[in-house]
Amino acid sequence: MLDQIKTRFEAVVRRMSDAFDGDISTPAGRFAAFWHFQIVDHAFLRIFWTNLHQVAPGAWRSNQPDARRLRRYRDMGIRTVLSLRGDRGSSHFRLEDEACRALGLTLVSRRIRARKLSRPAALLALLDQFETIEKPFVMHCKSGSDRTGIAAALYLLHIEGATLAEARRMLHWRFIHFRSSASGVLDQMLDAYEADTMTDPMPIRDWIATRYDPAAIKAAFRARRHRSR
Repeated sequence: MLDQIKTRFEAVVRRMSDAFDGDISTPAGRFAAFWHFQIVDHAFLRIFWTNLHQVAPGAWRSNQPDARRLRRYRDMGIRTVLSLRGDRGSSHFRLEDEACRALGLTLVSRRIRARKLSRPAALLALLDQFETIEKPFVMHCKSGSDRTGIAAALYLLHIEGATLAEARRMLHWRFIHFRSSASGVLDQMLDAYEADTMTDPMPIRDWIATRYDPAAIKAAFRARRHRSR
C-alpha cells in the first residue's frame, strides 16, 4: 500500500514538473507554476515556518519566501533579496522574480551547494556580493538551513569580523541543520578553516582563495562519518 501511494505521488510530481515549462505569462503557465511551487518545492510547508533570523544589523536569513512573505519583508524594511538557489527557470525563481519586481525589491541570485562543497569561485563571488549588496537584505535557500547557514557564517566572518564560534552558530539544529547529516560537510569546511589558520591566521576570503581544498575536506568528512558509525 505504501509503495503504491509513493508511486502515485511520484507520478503526480512528474506531471507537475512536466506541466511547468518556465513561462508564467499565461494563465496555464501561472497555474502550473503555482502548484509546482506548492507541491514539488514544498512551499505549503513554509506558510507558517519561515526560519527567519537576524544575522547582523541589516542582514537576515530565512527559507524560500512566497509573494505574501516578500511583502512583509519589504514592509519591515528589506531592500534586497539574495537567493542562494541560482536561476534555472524554476517555479520558485520565476514567482519570486515577479513578486520582487512588483514590490520594488532587488533580487540577486547566487548558487551555492548544501550537501556538497561549493567551488572556490562561487564562494568568492558570494563574499564579493556581500560587500556591495544593498541593505537591509535577506538571504535564503529552500529551507533556510544549510546553504543559508554557511552563507550566514561566511557573512559574519567576512563582513562583521565575527569569531569562528559566532559563525558556527549559523549552522545549528535550531535552523534544521544537522552536522550528522550529509550537509555536515559544511561544518567540516569551518573545521578545516580553523585547523589551517590556528597558527597562521588569515581572513576567510584569503583562505578560500589560497588554501580551501574541497577534495581534502570531503575526504575528512567521510572519514569522520565512518568512525562515528
